[in-house]
Amino acid sequence: MFDTVLVANRGEIAVRVLRTLRELGVRSAAVFTEADCDARHVREADTAVLVGSYLSAQELVRAAGVAGARAVHPGYGFLAENAGFARACAEAGLTFIGPPADAIELMGDKIRAKEAVRAAGVPVVPGSTGSALTDAELAAAAAEIGLPVLLKPSAGGGGKGMRLVRDADLLAEEIAAARREARGSFGDDTLLVERWIDRPRHIEIQVLADGHGNVLHLGERECSLQRRHQKVIEEAPSVLLDPATRAAMGEAAVQAARACGYTGAGTVEFIVPGADPGVYFFMEMNTRLQVEHPVTELVTGLDLVAWQLRVARGEPLDLTQQDITLTGHAIEARICAETARAADGRVDFLPSAGTVLALREPAGPGVRVDSGLAQDTEVGTAYDPLLAKVIAHGPDRATALRRLRAALAGTVILGLDTNTGFLRRLLDHPDVVAGDLDTGLIDRDAAALLPPGVPDEVYEAAALLRQAALAAAPDPAGWTDPFSVPSGWRLGGEPAWTVHHFRVPGHQPVTVRVAGGRVRVGDAPPVDARLVLDGSRALLHRGGTVLAFEHAGQWLGRDGDSWWVRPYDPVAEALRGGAAGAGGGALSAPMPGTVTVVKVAKGDEVVAGQSLLVVEAMKMEHVITAPHDGTVTEIDVGAGTTVAMDQVLAVVTPAEAGAPAPAPDPALAAGGPGKPKEEEAS
Repeated sequence: MFDTVLVANRGEIAVRVLRTLRELGVRSAAVFTEADCDARHVREADTAVLVGSYLSAQELVRAAGVAGARAVHPGYGFLAENAGFARACAEAGLTFIGPPADAIELMGDKIRAKEAVRAAGVPVVPGSTGSALTDAELAAAAAEIGLPVLLKPSAGGGGKGMRLVRDADLLAEEIAAARREARGSFGDDTLLVERWIDRPRHIEIQVLADGHGNVLHLGERECSLQRRHQKVIEEAPSVLLDPATRAAMGEAAVQAARACGYTGAGTVEFIVPGADPGVYFFMEMNTRLQVEHPVTELVTGLDLVAWQLRVARGEPLDLTQQDITLTGHAIEARICAETARAADGRVDFLPSAGTVLALREPAGPGVRVDSGLAQDTEVGTAYDPLLAKVIAHGPDRATALRRLRAALAGTVILGLDTNTGFLRRLLDHPDVVAGDLDTGLIDRDAAALLPPGVPDEVYEAAALLRQAALAAAPDPAGWTDPFSVPSGWRLGGEPAWTVHHFRVPGHQPVTVRVAGGRVRVGDAPPVDARLVLDGSRALLHRGGTVLAFEHAGQWLGRDGDSWWVRPYDPVAEALRGGAAGAGGGALSAPMPGTVTVVKVAKGDEVVAGQSLLVVEAMKMEHVITAPHDGTVTEIDVGAGTTVAMDQVLAVVTPAEAGAPAPAPDPALAAGGPGKPKEEEAS
């Protein structure tokens, strides 16, 4: 076995590879940038080397030399599928723990890959042919294939740069956007176009090959639950395949691997029409370890990272296809730094960022967690939003689903928004429970998987927490001035309401009043409520029930959901918003990121829905559009500007700007009917 291996990656995959190295007794070396100096993978490695970028082959090869490593594991993402990096390792005398550079190059070019596997007898999705197609040639190919079509970058994967086009009038704009995303993600804006298959299922086959001509498949993974063409839930095996189809697809994957001279662990991805599960088409081959590899490990009992190391050392597979059996069922959920917001009849999944203030990862029978998180981890927008993976295994699919839902409910990540609660609800969707899946399910039903709003009990807990924090401490003599405590106590009179204003991002401000053991959220009837604190847990007693929250600073979490409940000053907000706030034309950043495109200037006339700016974060673009017809009266950013969430980017003054501003919400200015005595919490 190797003496020292450099892990040329970060986050949860670096931690995952380090775990196997540790189990095998192999010394590990990590790399990190300045932003990751305190990251978990740096703490867990035997040694770590500072690099300027995870995308610099020269820096990574240098780091291997500094660490004394003779082998490099690329993980996934970054340079994992970069043939130039594999060659640079070989030229430096390093063993690249992955396939040969020629195989990476061939399968990394989706156009050439389709031609190679077609020649090997593997069915492929109908689409464009030829490389380096111009925009006009792509448009012509789309017209010949017939809409809808899918635009795909020839280089890279992970859904970056993929665009589904159903409207011919939008084709040119979507081609331009796909090129920008592909260029930003992979440094290559070459595109291809394929026929879109409605209600498809995404099935992939794990292959394992050595340098002695042996190639095996390890069964399939169902990866049909996706948003933005990126997987969020994966499972093994698929409920769709019968033994005959599994064997046929497995053999097709083996032939695809042989077609490129593959060695190591890789994945061949197929698209399967939902209406005809006996038909399948090759999409692409991922020449690396997959994010979802744990579900295969749990049902086969094989450690794929260990097998990657053995194959890289030149060892032959000591397994035959007959030795591969699938036991039980495994399901994985990807926890990402993102927030889901409903807008204009759709749901946007927007990147989030922040510091991990509280962290609890689940455990228990059949539960595995692959995570790059640690307390105080800084999550930015420079890298992929994947934070951790929670995987559950059971003797059958129903057990695995039940265990995974419980594990997600017990997951606590406070300090930034994550999709944990969304995933838990998705796993309870009737079609998911039934195994009736397709790649469009989330897009169709995402709105129903969002909570209708922030529950009142969240605001009640936040107000009581703030009330407790504002309570005056006793003086050295042990006496507390009752007038200084925000309890509403008054000499010889009814308790006065203490008023708190809160705002959860993405929701309207809310006023909460507290007095004498009663809490009132907005105009709702008051409820009897009290809070019992137990470390990071806050137990809210209300209406004969007890609800347990985790809390950290202004963050509250429960059952996988979390809320940033910020104090809100309605007067200051009104003064800051000015005419823009009154007119409703202020456009704010929906996420932290970087402005990449500005399409308008001050004074421009715009129409409702017109694209004005593009904000990018974590290699994903979000288009900012005009909320109404009007004039751009402010534009506060340019291309390259870094912006924070909720930062004002531009103001579009409505055409009817002379109309009177709406009256302020009385709930923000007054305490409510019949309660004249109030005090503002400070």
